Amino acid sequence: MRGVFTTVKFLRNEIFKYVSAAAYENWTVEQIENIPNEVLADGAPNYRDSVEREREIVRARIKAAMNMDMGTNFGEHFVEEDLESLRHKKVGRDLVTVIPQACEACPEKSFFVSNACHGCLAHPCVEVCPVNAVSFDHHAFIDQEACIKCGKCYDVCPYGSIVKNDRPCVAACGVNAFVKDEIDRAVIVSDKCVSCGMCMVACPFGAIVDKSEIYQLVEALNGPDEVCAIIAPAFIGQFGDKVTPDQVVEGLLQLGFNDVGEVAYGADITAVDEARHFLKHVPLDQTFLATSCCPAWLQVAKKELGPKAYCVSDSASPMVETANYLRRTFPDTKIVFVGPCSAKKFEAAYMDVQNSVDFVVTYEEINAMLIAKGIDLGRLEPTQKLNHASVDGRGFAISGGVLNAVENVVKRLDPDRVIKVEKAQTLSECKKLLMLAKAGKRDGFIIEGMACPGGCVGGAGTIIHQTRASANVMNFARSSERSTALKTYEESKP
Repeated sequence: MRGVFTTVKFLRNEIFKYVSAAAYENWTVEQIENIPNEVLADGAPNYRDSVEREREIVRARIKAAMNMDMGTNFGEHFVEEDLESLRHKKVGRDLVTVIPQACEACPEKSFFVSNACHGCLAHPCVEVCPVNAVSFDHHAFIDQEACIKCGKCYDVCPYGSIVKNDRPCVAACGVNAFVKDEIDRAVIVSDKCVSCGMCMVACPFGAIVDKSEIYQLVEALNGPDEVCAIIAPAFIGQFGDKVTPDQVVEGLLQLGFNDVGEVAYGADITAVDEARHFLKHVPLDQTFLATSCCPAWLQVAKKELGPKAYCVSDSASPMVETANYLRRTFPDTKIVFVGPCSAKKFEAAYMDVQNSVDFVVTYEEINAMLIAKGIDLGRLEPTQKLNHASVDGRGFAISGGVLNAVENVVKRLDPDRVIKVEKAQTLSECKKLLMLAKAGKRDGFIIEGMACPGGCVGGAGTIIHQTRASANVMNFARSSERSTALKTYEESKP
């Protein structure tokens, strides 16, 4: 549903907008607790079976958007945390969570025959069923009690008349992090979840949300310290087709940021580090190199590879590399990553051992902050231009971009080196590739994985469809004055 402005998107935007306003204008608890009444007017329910249920869901959304503990209180007086303490609170490990009241307890995986069945003479669906759950009498029929959900009938139907029905959240999750409660509502197992947010994108009821740091970020912007934004390259086109990259930068400056840098700069540095590592260690003392800028993939890769986890790149991510560069230059600056990804929130809070990044917000959240402040990006006159990164670094946002950057550097450092590469996108496909590598079938390769379809451009915090976003990013990348990551790396050295 990326790129389609649905009711779920509308409600998310409304909550982020109100929370942004509450932070900028220093709202009281009473004003915050009145937000559900502003979002949902009195009268008949708009989306659910009752207005009160709708308001309970909005209260849960507000709690997530303000980074509150979800708890079980979704009544009128739902703000149970001190606002002053909340302004300095970091995200918890239960970053992505299900709102119980919003979950519709969708049916689990099943197969059934639609009215499109032609009653064909071959009826292969009957022939392939291993438990005789499919019968035929002018029309195929599946006995749901006997069916073992193997999908063989679904695979062989020549007309596509057999329909597969699955929980969207379960189908989207590549790490099997979902179980169900006593009334069949979805529950996320925190220890398995890697915070990719794909379940959140997939749920058509908007029952899954991630915690936000908007409220805490605005407190920092209103404070005495300098605050710098570092923006990931997938941002191109996310705020409107006619909005230029430099207008987005100007919008961030008008939100209160003191400066804006490109995360693609850090991607350039990472690409060179990984190319040198590959040339030095593969295949001499490392059978392959597994790489990605995706923290969700990183968690999966280290788990799936087991004894071969040492083959996963230990280079700093572009986000951390860029933040560290700023830290060296401006040690007292607060650094905010602006990107497409829920998992980056987890990386900044729990995987970045240097605590390089103070806050992480998505394009969706930044867009709500701009609306709350009445900033129209299309009308802004830019005062600053992005010119930190190469074509390679900006291409990291697209599936295959990391491979392309590292490969380009390897070719320049060692033109005679033969390079074998392979990529995968979505965690389910990534796990298949990782298993091949673990089994010794990708020796000598550089392999790349991305949790989201299309790469970072398909992240849970994006606004437009990944296909459109990919084209935008590539056009922006080609506008760089630096052709390769190696050029940026060389210029970065004193």
